[in-house]
Amino acid sequence: MKSIKKIIVKSFVLLTLVGVSCNENTFLDEPNPNALTEASFWKTESHFNSALTSVYGALQYRSVSGSELVQEFVMSDLAGTEAWYRPFPFRNLTYTNGQNHLSEKWQELYVGIFRANTILTQLQTVDEDILDETTKTEIEAQARFLRAFFYFQLVHTYGGAMIHDEVAQSLEELSKELSSTADVNAQIIIPDLEFAMSNLPETWESTAAGRATWGAATSLLGKVYLYDEQWPQAASLFKEVIDSGIYSLTRNIEDNFTHFNEFNEESIFEVNYSFDLNPGNSGFAEDDTSIGGAGAESTTLSTEVGHIQYGAFNTVLASYNLHEMLVNDEVDPNNSINDGNLESRRMNYTIAPRNGEGDWYLAPFSEAKATWGGGQSAYVKKHSNWYHMDGEPVRGRSGINFRHIRYADVLLMYAEAVINANGDFATAISYVDMVRSRAGVVTLQQYMDMNGGMFPQLHVSKQVHGDQPMVTANAQTVLTHIQRVERAIELCFEGHRYKDLVRWGIVKEVFDDLRADEIWRETNLDITGQGVAPLFISGRVRPDFSQASQNYKPEEHNYFPIPSGEVLNNPNFNN
Repeated sequence: MKSIKKIIVKSFVLLTLVGVSCNENTFLDEPNPNALTEASFWKTESHFNSALTSVYGALQYRSVSGSELVQEFVMSDLAGTEAWYRPFPFRNLTYTNGQNHLSEKWQELYVGIFRANTILTQLQTVDEDILDETTKTEIEAQARFLRAFFYFQLVHTYGGAMIHDEVAQSLEELSKELSSTADVNAQIIIPDLEFAMSNLPETWESTAAGRATWGAATSLLGKVYLYDEQWPQAASLFKEVIDSGIYSLTRNIEDNFTHFNEFNEESIFEVNYSFDLNPGNSGFAEDDTSIGGAGAESTTLSTEVGHIQYGAFNTVLASYNLHEMLVNDEVDPNNSINDGNLESRRMNYTIAPRNGEGDWYLAPFSEAKATWGGGQSAYVKKHSNWYHMDGEPVRGRSGINFRHIRYADVLLMYAEAVINANGDFATAISYVDMVRSRAGVVTLQQYMDMNGGMFPQLHVSKQVHGDQPMVTANAQTVLTHIQRVERAIELCFEGHRYKDLVRWGIVKEVFDDLRADEIWRETNLDITGQGVAPLFISGRVRPDFSQASQNYKPEEHNYFPIPSGEVLNNPNFNN
């Protein structure tokens, strides 16, 4: 049963109208005794919990955890799209500050911050007979975690943020200058997460599943330090999470990609959606997009990534690089997780290639009605409704939760942190191999045992370059593996990839590599008929990186520009 249900709290709509009055002598002078006002709210513990639920509800916005994330999925090395789809300007890096996604994400993140700030402001003066100290602290810790989460998304999407640590009382207070990531970290994110770590429980009862926990706060604070390249601090926090014994990898990787077994042992922070509460319709249902809070409990991310011939849009397509890395995700036949499968289970729960094993939309791949061609070698399965149609066309929404932080991510971040902290690549390998072993594929240590301490560079295209170069394990080669292979294929389409490439400073390098691969394919592949194994590209070679590799400029594309509406309305951006 879904446990964090979206509640529309009228007080938040009213709070946005504070200070608005009417000059008529008699019009609306009589109060409505049934109306919920700011003066009549904040009078019970239930009021505070309802308000807190609305902060969690802001996580459901399309640009935070829902369908609008496809605009960012296509910006990395893992995805392409077509010219007739909305994400196309983002794939080519030709977007402007007038793009809807930029303004929507900015607004939606600030709605979450506003809601959290409203609670935190009210907690400062609440009477003890309304909230006892324990309950007050518990609510404050959740609100501060969520505020930190929204600010983390802001600074690593826009390169900074306007700091609001309380509810603005005037237009002047709303129109602040843009603060740097370092300032937002120091003033908001780090203090909020430290408070949350100290005051959130390790687990909640099942009826409260989905609420922020100590592990979520600790993991996010580790991520803050990781992004800031404070490696020892990051490694220490991730190790606390690992050593806590609270989390583990699910045996079945698919448990992280469907609506079954949600809030499982691998889940550290995920956003709740429910297909049953609001199943949507056959067309254009949306995630929660109304800034006031529309109350949608399901997500249309499944519609965006699912296949068009099964009622979806497939606006995000697997890149050839991702497809080939997953094809080369070599199965370990001695790993008990495997069950006679010749292809990686990680692949078959992530993408749908033409000749894949297993089912797709409840039928074997060989019976799939999808028309392959036009350069499309594989479609996205993660987030889509490919595994449950219930005998009818795919409906516009799904109940698949969006996982923002899971244990596999923490293991890989820890491996990255320890390499950068002290060059300990042996420890890093052991944590990378935990993720690879759960995926049922040959581990780095197994490759090294078979090849005199060397392992293949799995991000290098076999199709283009022939045999993949073997490299000796050291700090740099293992770090490259984490960057180019492991985080890419384990965490694809989960909201991390472009931010990863930016913080590593390798966007241009990666785009240029993949554009060179495209040029080779354009020149050398026979794209008639059924194409050439292993990708079976036919019709054309899709030019995913032809524009991105040329257009990329770090000062313009590492972060989104401030949305045009903010620039026009905020005098601090008009100087």
